[in-house]
Amino acid sequence: MMGTGKSLVGKVLEEKTGFPRFDTDEMISLRLGMPIDEIFAKRGEEYFRNQETETLLSLPRKEPAIIVTGGGIVLRAENMDLLKQIGTVVWLDADGATLRARIRRLRDRPLLRTANPRASLSELQQTREPLYRKASDLRVDVSQKNPEEIAELIMKNIRNFPIGE
Repeated sequence: MMGTGKSLVGKVLEEKTGFPRFDTDEMISLRLGMPIDEIFAKRGEEYFRNQETETLLSLPRKEPAIIVTGGGIVLRAENMDLLKQIGTVVWLDADGATLRARIRRLRDRPLLRTANPRASLSELQQTREPLYRKASDLRVDVSQKNPEEIAELIMKNIRNFPIGE
């Protein structure tokens, strides 16, 4: 879900493990030469979701890696199947208050540019939670935790993850 710190945790995991990190939002933004909110505004959500799928298909699969995705990646079963084939899927979860506090500081959330962003966030959570639950191999509650603590929890809970490298 947006606001859980996926990108920051991905960077910490990259530093701690030495594994390459692939952030699908960063990759899409770089390839198209515009930020995610602009992609949504100019080309729409469906176009962006197609880009997510194409990006997942392009990822290398032979070596260990950290893959960071946007929160809406679960909206397509094909994407979840691809992620499951690649490796362990970790769901970073947070309570509503934590998400609202974190997202309030972020202005680039196209799905929250509504008359009632708080209600939109709540609706997104309700819609996506069952999808996250179904797709994930590991759920980590990130409320009240910093990115380093979250990364440590992930490494401790994934078998064969190199701790402390």
